[in-house]
Amino acid sequence: MESSTSTDSTGTGSTAGGTTGGGIDGGTAGGRAPGLTRRTLLGTAGAGLVVGAGAGAATALAVDRRDQSPPRASTGAGPGLGLAAVGFHGEHQAGILEPQQARVQLAAFDLAGGIGRDGVRALLRRWSRTATRMAVGEPADEFENQIALDAGPCSLTVTFGFGATLFDRTGLADHRPAGLEPLPAFPADALDPARGDGDLFVQIGADDALVAVHALRVLQRQAAGTAALRWQMSGFARTPGATQNPMTGRNLMGQVDGTNNPRPGEDGFAAKVFVAAGGEQPAWLAGGSFLVFRRIRMLLDNWEALPVDRQERVIGRRKSDGAPLGAAADAGERTPVDLAAQAADGSLAVPADAHIRVAAPAANGGAAMLRRGFSYHDGLLADGSPDAGLLFLAFQSDPRKGFTPVQRKLARGDGLSRFLRHEASGLYAVPPGVTPDGYVGQSLFD
Repeated sequence: MESSTSTDSTGTGSTAGGTTGGGIDGGTAGGRAPGLTRRTLLGTAGAGLVVGAGAGAATALAVDRRDQSPPRASTGAGPGLGLAAVGFHGEHQAGILEPQQARVQLAAFDLAGGIGRDGVRALLRRWSRTATRMAVGEPADEFENQIALDAGPCSLTVTFGFGATLFDRTGLADHRPAGLEPLPAFPADALDPARGDGDLFVQIGADDALVAVHALRVLQRQAAGTAALRWQMSGFARTPGATQNPMTGRNLMGQVDGTNNPRPGEDGFAAKVFVAAGGEQPAWLAGGSFLVFRRIRMLLDNWEALPVDRQERVIGRRKSDGAPLGAAADAGERTPVDLAAQAADGSLAVPADAHIRVAAPAANGGAAMLRRGFSYHDGLLADGSPDAGLLFLAFQSDPRKGFTPVQRKLARGDGLSRFLRHEASGLYAVPPGVTPDGYVGQSLFD
């Protein structure tokens, strides 16, 4: 949705609420802007296969995420899809700039008692080594369970983050970033502490569910004795090739979600998403980011009881094609929103409490974030309503200037908030990328 929890920022769209918070229009990594290199089909022109030593299995060569070749166009499911690989090493961690995958596993871990800086350093070295291998489809170096034995890397990315509590538990409180101050309480929050926060956070994306589950299981077993799983959630998005004409994805409300996500190459993109060197944040985080996580349940029974025209007025966009209300019949989702446009009766075409109006960057001092939200559906609650909604993920250079002010405004005046419940929350510092001879978080722990 448009923002922290909006249509243009709900975050399901495939990525960055390019605007403000957790909503639909926020834009989306799914926008597949030129310059991203994630889903390049390997095994075709310019790429080959290497036979895994002793295993007889083909291993895909990883794409260098730092080059500027355009992402591959999805051509449908099939053998080629599994060969797409994203290198683990680069200036920024994988799983931020790449188009979102079809599946995600999110998890947070808490350190065991007595584990200090040396124990965490050893774990991060182990995890980095394993993520490097799995990213190119090689077996994990420890605890390989063969769940994904016959699959390629399937665009696997593993992204790591550090919770605020990690710094106290490792004697590094002086290095905790200012941006990790706790998120404020928002009206109508119904947060379950057991399903949020955590010392260490992992985002695992892949275009195959087994590949993602395999990666999580391996990392969990490698952490045994050092860190225990605090919470875990699974999500999904549209599978590459599922639509004939690739477009921004839809969330479980049926809305195109992520139209206004900021895009690489736009002026000021890096400043919105990544921590700059020499600023307020500590030097070890330069090139990194902050991640806000929210589990947002959608009140789908209530939403689906609304006629389509009422749903469109809540969001401010047509449901069929994502075009803003008031736009011409042949307009599309990328048509600029005219907030002054009027309906035939003289009223605002985009209502005063419409999600895209309240979440618009222009209405929030230009606040923006890069969203990579995923849908979830975990069955029914005790009252028979769906336990379903959005796993909102937003990367930004400073949540105090991105997510927090936008969510405050959405909580007060967004018509969409009547159909959403924020049930879990987390905030993490995401270290910069990893060099081939390094490990994630090295700039902090060494």
